[in-house]
Amino acid sequence: MTSRERVLTAFAHREPDRVPCWCGASAEFWAKAKTALGLDDEGLRLRLRDDFRRVFSRYVGPDSFDPLAGLHHGATYRTPFGIERTGLGYGQPTAHPLAAAKLADLEAYPWPDPDWYDVSAIRSEALAYEGQYAILGGEWAPYWHDAIDLLGMDGLYYRMYDEPGFVEALLQRIVSFYAELSRRIFESAADAIDIFFIGNDFGSQNGPLFGEELFRRFLLPPLERLIRLGHRYGLKVMLHCCGGIAPLIPAMIEAGLDGLHAVQPSCTGMDLAVLKKRFGDYILFNGAIDSHHVLIEGTPDSVRRKTQAVLELMKPGGGFVAGASHDTILEETPLENVLAMFDTIYELGAY
Repeated sequence: MTSRERVLTAFAHREPDRVPCWCGASAEFWAKAKTALGLDDEGLRLRLRDDFRRVFSRYVGPDSFDPLAGLHHGATYRTPFGIERTGLGYGQPTAHPLAAAKLADLEAYPWPDPDWYDVSAIRSEALAYEGQYAILGGEWAPYWHDAIDLLGMDGLYYRMYDEPGFVEALLQRIVSFYAELSRRIFESAADAIDIFFIGNDFGSQNGPLFGEELFRRFLLPPLERLIRLGHRYGLKVMLHCCGGIAPLIPAMIEAGLDGLHAVQPSCTGMDLAVLKKRFGDYILFNGAIDSHHVLIEGTPDSVRRKTQAVLELMKPGGGFVAGASHDTILEETPLENVLAMFDTIYELGAY
């Protein structure tokens, strides 16, 4: 099978030739691995047997909203909604500009314009892989995180109770931007894309960040809107969602979600055997090999043993993509442990 065939067979909850592989890594780990192995980007993907490739829109809008240009001192990134962030990775927001806003103020906020993004090259970039890999496309759409940036986390929670209409209007604004930009991508390139990949972290180490009632009222409708968009163009939809989110999975399945990434077995409620038994026929699980206690703290031998145990639990019947339990393999992760994980997936993942 090609990588694309392998992944789509897994999404169909059938057994492919072997378990598909997924590799997501921090820029720092990726650079370290390339240097150590003497490989370029594509060479490293081939070494790790990554079955996925991803295509992106390109920002061409004003400097004031550019993700990386004209940042204030100490800032590392700017979101599409104009929020500068600082710290490791994408960091934390430096301000919450709508913290004191009222419903009428939303109209005046400088919302981003989908015209600021060029989607014209996406189809040719995807087709360059000649149908060999499962292609991820569409905008990341982290609407929950954008709402936190704009209001502050405490403010967002309070307003869910005190001003629910404001929160719903805010989320509608945020998701409308992502939905329109993704629609343009799919109009241009859906025939070359396989999976609409989006991301929102709804869980913590100890469980969901909110109860099912709040999730269904505020966070599920935007998710369902994006799922319907992807399905309208014949795409599978996969959500990156960290943490102990097991209580929310039934609602996600009801909304039509096809895949869940990256399953974190170290979090409360995320027992792999239970997840596979309860939900394995309805949603694809991606990840499940512990990034922290196994990949960072383990040895190649312990990584191999744990990877084998995860495969034995998750591979039967398809519906599983193997990889680290977080999309960003951190720089401090030993390269030899990551290689041991992917080599074991390849060696023991055959059906």
